[in-house]
This record gives sequence, structure tokens and C-alpha cells, in this order.
Amino acid sequence: MLQSWLILFAAILFEIGGTMFLKLSDGFSKIIPTIAAFVLYGLSFWGLAVVLKKIDVGIAYAVWAGLGTAVVAVIGFYFFGEKMTSLKIISLLLVITGVIGLNYSSVGH
Repeated sequence: MLQSWLILFAAILFEIGGTMFLKLSDGFSKIIPTIAAFVLYGLSFWGLAVVLKKIDVGIAYAVWAGLGTAVVAVIGFYFFGEKMTSLKIISLLLVITGVIGLNYSSVGH
């Protein structure tokens, strides 16, 4: 099971990288970032598909999407100068809280 979680976290990192390159691709007008985005997203979906054999889909997807969203929002703030409002911070905390809640709800099942 630990191996599945490690693959899931790798998939999340690939998804985050894919999103960063998607931003850098400038609407698919720059070839290298475009190719990198497609490759990283492909690796991310592959990793997610592999872990779905062992981890419930609701849990795996919530962790994949929730952590990816939170990290991308923080990266957008630090590296792309995107605004971070108090509402965004509260919303991200709610996403993280939801992911934690889903994980705890599956303990013992």
C-alpha cells in the first residue's frame, strides 16, 4: 500500500509540473513547454491509473486533485505573481480539510 501512495504523490508532482509547463506553453505556442506538459500529464494520469488498483477512487482522486490544486495555487502566487486573497487562502484550506476528511473516513474500511 505504501508503494501506491508513493506512486500517487509522484503522479501529483507530474500533474503540478504539467500545469506549470501548460502555463509556460503560452497557449501551446511554445513547443518545448507544450511537449513537456503533455508528457508530464501523461505520466500523471498513468500514475493515477496504477494507484486506482489499490486505493479507492474517491480517495485517490481527492488527494490527487486537492493537493495538486493547492500546490499550483501557491506556485502561481510565488512564481507567476498571481493574487492570493484571504478568500483564496480560506478556500484552499477547505480543500485540504476535505482531502484529510476523506482520508480519515476510509480508515478501517
